[in-house]
Amino acid sequence: MRQLTGPGTALLRRLREPAPPQPERCEFCDVHLPGEHRHLADRDERALVCVCPACALLFHQPGAAGGRYRGLSGRYLVDPEHQLDEPAWQALRIPVSTAFLFRDTALDRLVTLYPSPAGAAEAELDEAAWQTVLDGSRLAAELEPDTEALLLRRTAGRIDCYLVPIDVCYELVGRLRLCWHGFDGGAEARAELDGFFGRLSERARTPKAQVRP
Repeated sequence: MRQLTGPGTALLRRLREPAPPQPERCEFCDVHLPGEHRHLADRDERALVCVCPACALLFHQPGAAGGRYRGLSGRYLVDPEHQLDEPAWQALRIPVSTAFLFRDTALDRLVTLYPSPAGAAEAELDEAAWQTVLDGSRLAAELEPDTEALLLRRTAGRIDCYLVPIDVCYELVGRLRLCWHGFDGGAEARAELDGFFGRLSERARTPKAQVRP
């Protein structure tokens, strides 16, 4: 078969190629955003909104936009004095090794999500069990609704729990989707989890003790 040549051939090749990814823009002022940028939690839509530093600062003000948007705190906390054990994990009934929990004010309840090849999947939640397991944890007491999550991972002989900005959890979900193979994610996904939680352990700090009056 004779191959087509000429200026039209290059055009056809370009049309068959996937479009390059478009740079992200601030949802409010439309300015271009770098690869790493800030987010707001949209409580009405249960979504994260990409914003520039100036707009992020604006919506950190109490009552901005009627309280619909909330800025993320940027806190990374761990409570070494409140370790989860195997009976506690079984009581939570988490069907996978990694999950995150946050309080959704629009639904007025706790929500548990976990990574999957299709993105973040929701697990059935026994809120009473969560309250019992987390009772006494400074992380649970510190957790801000909509904007922060408790990120948990169970490995052999260990259960890690961190308080993180909620966009960190969705970042992890996105990373795992890119390398997921088979039923449980495969070796590449496990290596991604190891690296991700290793970086969290280096960054996380113990909550400051509350001063009682």
